[in-house]
Amino acid sequence: MSFGAPLVLIALLVVPALAVGYLVLQRDRGRAAAAFASPALAASVAPRRPRWRRHVPLVAFLLAVAVLVVAAAKPQRTVAVPVEHAQIMLLTDVSGSMLAVDVKPNRLVAARRAGKRFIDSVPKQVNVGIEAFNQIPQVLANPTTDRDALALALGRLKSSGGTATGEAIQTATRVLQQAPSQNGKKPPSAIVLLSDGVSIKGVDPVTAAQAAAKLKIPIYTVTLGTPSGTITVPRSESNPTGPKVTKPVPPDEPTLRQIAQVSGGKSYNAESAEDLSDVYKRLGSQLGTKKEPRQITAGFAGAALALIGLGAALSLRWFGRLI
Repeated sequence: MSFGAPLVLIALLVVPALAVGYLVLQRDRGRAAAAFASPALAASVAPRRPRWRRHVPLVAFLLAVAVLVVAAAKPQRTVAVPVEHAQIMLLTDVSGSMLAVDVKPNRLVAARRAGKRFIDSVPKQVNVGIEAFNQIPQVLANPTTDRDALALALGRLKSSGGTATGEAIQTATRVLQQAPSQNGKKPPSAIVLLSDGVSIKGVDPVTAAQAAAKLKIPIYTVTLGTPSGTITVPRSESNPTGPKVTKPVPPDEPTLRQIAQVSGGKSYNAESAEDLSDVYKRLGSQLGTKKEPRQITAGFAGAALALIGLGAALSLRWFGRLI
């Protein structure tokens, strides 16, 4: 919790000063009572002394003063609110290596399911776009708030071919830059890039990430798969029905980490479908919101009034007076 006017909290020093003044007053009253009547006659003069109850109303009033001072200091708490006009491009690698089954049931199916969870966790005011890429990037859905259209786009993910990560980043950057400006500024944008393999053609992905960074578009990379992942492919591309061979397809974590670093984003690893879903859920809520302070003065003022009412009610019930 923070305060909009923290210097007002200095007034809290009044509370212990009032408490000390009350204690001094009680001591003086005791001395006056002792001087008025001898201790032996005190029981007959005041047979039912309230003891601790006489202090309760004042304690409630002092607490109310303290809470009112805190309220005057404009207390604030940080809350997550949707980013107005924000847009996110979700890039999914659909190269042949995404058929590896080290992530159950396979990498592509896990990515499709996690993508659905991602768009469900993004605030509905935020525009999300879907892009699939192998050696050729393909925009399946431009940034939109239509979650049904996004779900249909995710259903169109199919695995084949190689990987051109740099081309995918460039395409997503162009799509995000097409959004109309708001008050002379482009809307807040980000790229979420999921891949499991080495980029084998096209633009260098790190160079593409640096270009995105200049446009203030961070890239959040998700490395999918395990070092032991493999796929079975034809020994010869010219004879797809011929003998098969098992090919290792370990993820290219160093490159993806560098892409995130140079663009101002973050990198994540996912070695299982559960890991991927958790990462996407976290990213969805994180990228679609921003932290803003919100005043909670009314809550403190209400608590102070409640304490004042409690003190007054107890004083009336026990002693027949407000204070």
